[in-house]
Amino acid sequence: MSLAFLITTLIAVATPGTGVLYTLSAGLAHGRRASVIAAFGCTLGIVPQVVATVTGLAALLHASAPAFEVVKYLGVAYLVFLAWSTLRDKSELVVSTDTPRASASKIIVNAVLLNVLNPS
Repeated sequence: MSLAFLITTLIAVATPGTGVLYTLSAGLAHGRRASVIAAFGCTLGIVPQVVATVTGLAALLHASAPAFEVVKYLGVAYLVFLAWSTLRDKSELVVSTDTPRASASKIIVNAVLLNVLNPS
């Protein structure tokens, strides 16, 4: 193992991911209960990735170049969509202390989508 690999791995492990940031933001905005629900939703969002791993999707994509190309271009289209949405968004970031409580189902759905659609 090279020193560069070890440093890169340390940075990747020490940096919080999107799930951690979402859980913290849910807790700060809506309280402790929302934070626990968000953590559950983030864990639930990993299930499709585990199912893909268990069913051998990586082996299928490795064996089939056209299938890999389709997945790759779908990923590119999704990233372009995210970039375009970000560029078109003109709303301001508003921090308010009187935010309404989010429902548990909304928190879970947001957490699952965050993990399933995470491009990293």
